[in-house]
Amino acid sequence: FFTDNNWYNRGISGNTTEDMLNRFKYDLELLAPKVMVLCAGTNDIAKNLGDISPENSLGNIISMCELAKANKIKPIICSVLPCDRFYWRPEVTGQAQEIVKLNALLKEYAESAKIPYVDYHSAMKNENDGLPKEYAADGCHPTKEGYEVMKNIVLKYL
Repeated sequence: FFTDNNWYNRGISGNTTEDMLNRFKYDLELLAPKVMVLCAGTNDIAKNLGDISPENSLGNIISMCELAKANKIKPIICSVLPCDRFYWRPEVTGQAQEIVKLNALLKEYAESAKIPYVDYHSAMKNENDGLPKEYAADGCHPTKEGYEVMKNIVLKYL
Protein backbone atom coordinates (compact mmCIF):
# COMPACT_ATOMS: atom_id res chain seq x y z
CA PHE A 1 0.00 0.00 0.00
CA PHE A 2 2.65 2.53 1.00
CA THR A 3 5.60 1.52 -1.18
CA ASP A 4 3.36 1.08 -4.25
CA ASN A 5 2.39 4.75 -3.90
CA ASN A 6 5.83 6.11 -2.89
CA TRP A 7 4.54 6.97 0.58
CA TYR A 8 6.19 6.61 3.97
CA ASN A 9 4.38 4.92 6.82
CA ARG A 10 5.53 6.39 10.13
CA GLY A 11 2.93 4.51 12.15
CA ILE A 12 4.41 2.65 15.10
CA SER A 13 2.35 0.03 16.84
CA GLY A 14 0.89 1.34 20.08
CA ASN A 15 1.89 4.97 19.53
CA THR A 16 -0.40 7.68 20.82
CA THR A 17 -0.66 11.24 19.52
CA GLU A 18 1.71 12.23 22.32
CA ASP A 19 4.30 9.69 21.12
CA MET A 20 3.88 10.91 17.56
CA LEU A 21 4.29 14.54 18.56
CA ASN A 22 7.47 13.71 20.51
CA ARG A 23 9.16 12.29 17.40
CA PHE A 24 7.42 14.49 14.86
CA LYS A 25 10.11 17.12 14.29
CA TYR A 26 12.68 14.39 13.70
CA ASP A 27 10.39 12.60 11.23
CA LEU A 28 9.78 15.84 9.30
CA GLU A 29 13.48 16.63 9.07
CA LEU A 30 14.41 13.07 8.14
CA LEU A 31 11.81 12.58 5.42
CA ALA A 32 11.01 16.14 4.27
CA PRO A 33 7.70 15.18 2.65
CA LYS A 34 5.63 17.57 0.56
CA VAL A 35 2.38 16.30 2.09
CA MET A 36 1.59 14.76 5.47
CA VAL A 37 -1.46 12.52 5.76
CA LEU A 38 -2.09 12.33 9.49
CA CYS A 39 -4.08 9.38 10.81
CA ALA A 40 -3.95 9.39 14.60
CA GLY A 41 -6.03 8.91 17.71
CA THR A 42 -7.01 5.25 17.98
CA ASN A 43 -4.39 4.47 20.62
CA ASP A 44 -5.43 7.55 22.60
CA ILE A 45 -9.03 6.30 22.60
CA ALA A 46 -7.76 2.83 23.61
CA LYS A 47 -6.06 4.50 26.61
CA ASN A 48 -2.61 3.14 25.75
CA LEU A 49 -1.05 5.82 28.00
CA GLY A 50 -4.05 6.13 30.30
CA ASP A 51 -6.96 8.52 30.05
CA ILE A 52 -6.64 11.25 27.47
CA SER A 53 -9.52 13.45 26.44
CA PRO A 54 -10.46 13.93 22.79
CA GLU A 55 -9.55 17.60 23.29
CA ASN A 56 -5.99 16.66 24.31
CA SER A 57 -5.68 14.33 21.32
CA LEU A 58 -6.85 17.20 19.13
CA GLY A 59 -4.25 19.49 20.70
CA ASN A 60 -1.46 17.08 19.78
CA ILE A 61 -2.78 16.80 16.23
CA ILE A 62 -3.03 20.58 15.93
CA SER A 63 0.60 20.86 17.06
CA MET A 64 1.68 18.37 14.38
CA CYS A 65 -0.24 20.31 11.72
CA GLU A 66 1.36 23.58 12.81
CA LEU A 67 4.83 22.01 12.70
CA ALA A 68 4.11 20.65 9.24
CA LYS A 69 2.96 24.06 7.98
CA ALA A 70 6.01 25.75 9.52
CA ASN A 71 8.14 23.31 7.49
CA LYS A 72 6.20 24.01 4.26
CA ILE A 73 4.51 20.61 4.36
CA LYS A 74 0.82 20.39 3.45
CA PRO A 75 -1.10 18.65 6.25
CA ILE A 76 -4.11 16.45 5.59
CA ILE A 77 -6.10 15.24 8.59
CA CYS A 78 -7.82 11.86 8.48
CA SER A 79 -10.68 10.76 10.64
CA VAL A 80 -9.94 8.08 13.20
CA LEU A 81 -11.00 4.75 11.75
CA PRO A 82 -14.06 3.13 13.24
CA CYS A 83 -13.25 0.72 16.06
CA ASP A 84 -15.67 -0.80 18.55
CA ARG A 85 -13.17 -2.98 20.43
CA PHE A 86 -9.47 -3.05 21.18
CA TYR A 87 -8.14 -6.61 21.25
CA TRP A 88 -5.00 -5.45 23.06
CA ARG A 89 -7.06 -3.60 25.69
CA PRO A 90 -10.20 -5.72 26.25
CA GLU A 91 -10.97 -3.86 29.48
CA VAL A 92 -11.51 -0.64 27.50
CA THR A 93 -15.06 -0.76 26.18
CA GLY A 94 -17.67 1.58 24.77
CA GLN A 95 -15.17 3.82 23.03
CA ALA A 96 -16.74 3.88 19.56
CA GLN A 97 -18.58 7.09 20.48
CA GLU A 98 -15.32 8.66 21.72
CA ILE A 99 -13.96 8.13 18.22
CA VAL A 100 -17.05 9.83 16.78
CA LYS A 101 -16.48 12.76 19.19
CA LEU A 102 -12.79 13.08 18.29
CA ASN A 103 -13.64 12.94 14.60
CA ALA A 104 -16.11 15.81 15.02
CA LEU A 105 -13.37 17.87 16.70
CA LEU A 106 -10.88 16.99 13.95
CA LYS A 107 -13.32 17.95 11.21
CA GLU A 108 -14.16 21.25 12.91
CA TYR A 109 -10.48 22.12 13.32
CA ALA A 110 -9.62 21.09 9.75
CA GLU A 111 -12.39 23.29 8.34
CA SER A 112 -11.37 26.28 10.47
CA ALA A 113 -7.68 25.87 9.55
CA LYS A 114 -8.46 25.19 5.87
CA ILE A 115 -6.83 21.77 6.05
CA PRO A 116 -8.30 18.91 4.00
CA TYR A 117 -10.24 16.40 6.13
CA VAL A 118 -10.43 12.79 4.92
CA ASP A 119 -13.47 11.01 6.32
CA TYR A 120 -12.63 7.30 6.44
CA HIS A 121 -15.02 6.73 9.34
CA SER A 122 -18.27 7.37 7.46
CA ALA A 123 -17.19 5.28 4.48
CA MET A 124 -15.94 2.30 6.46
CA LYS A 125 -18.05 1.93 9.61
CA ASN A 126 -20.49 -0.87 10.34
CA GLU A 127 -23.72 -0.65 12.35
CA ASN A 128 -21.73 -0.62 15.64
CA ASP A 129 -19.34 2.17 14.55
CA GLY A 130 -16.68 -0.50 14.18
CA LEU A 131 -14.82 -1.81 11.15
CA PRO A 132 -16.38 -4.75 9.31
CA LYS A 133 -14.29 -7.96 9.20
CA GLU A 134 -13.41 -7.48 5.53
CA TYR A 135 -11.74 -4.16 6.41
CA ALA A 136 -10.14 -5.20 9.71
CA ALA A 137 -9.92 -8.80 10.88
CA ASP A 138 -9.09 -7.64 14.44
CA GLY A 139 -11.63 -4.81 14.46
CA CYS A 140 -9.04 -1.99 14.31
CA HIS A 141 -6.13 -2.58 11.94
CA PRO A 142 -6.95 -2.46 8.24
CA THR A 143 -6.65 -5.50 6.02
CA LYS A 144 -5.47 -5.22 2.42
CA GLU A 145 -9.10 -4.57 1.47
CA GLY A 146 -9.38 -1.86 4.14
CA TYR A 147 -6.25 -0.15 2.89
CA GLU A 148 -7.60 -0.29 -0.64
CA VAL A 149 -10.74 1.59 0.46
CA MET A 150 -8.57 4.10 2.31
CA LYS A 151 -6.30 4.58 -0.69
CA ASN A 152 -9.24 5.27 -2.99
CA ILE A 153 -10.57 7.88 -0.56
CA VAL A 154 -7.29 9.67 0.19
CA LEU A 155 -6.11 9.84 -3.42
CA LYS A 156 -8.78 12.46 -4.04
CA TYR A 157 -6.88 14.79 -1.67
CA LEU A 158 -3.36 14.26 -3.04
